[in-house]
Amino acid sequence: MSFQAYLDKIEEKTGRTPAQLVAEAHDRGFGPTSKPAEIIAWLKDDHGLGRGHAMALVHVVRNGTTISDKHVGTTGVHRDGSTELRLDGIANR
Repeated sequence: MSFQAYLDKIEEKTGRTPAQLVAEAHDRGFGPTSKPAEIIAWLKDDHGLGRGHAMALVHVVRNGTTISDKHVGTTGVHRDGSTELRLDGIANR
């Protein structure tokens, strides 16, 4: 599953766009220096997300929307179309 696909699935599971969840995380004080386990626990408790999906949001909360180009342009199932993740929701594409 691509990084973007994880974020899209999070939206399907929670009914909230990744941007909304990232904003909520920042409102709760989570940011670049937050421990992943604390963010994961919040996402599990409040939104029912498992570790894999939560880790995708952990990356965005801590590092922003840019990802490594390791899988961009490849042909595997983990490929992403861009190094920039979309957080604005599936309906906006």
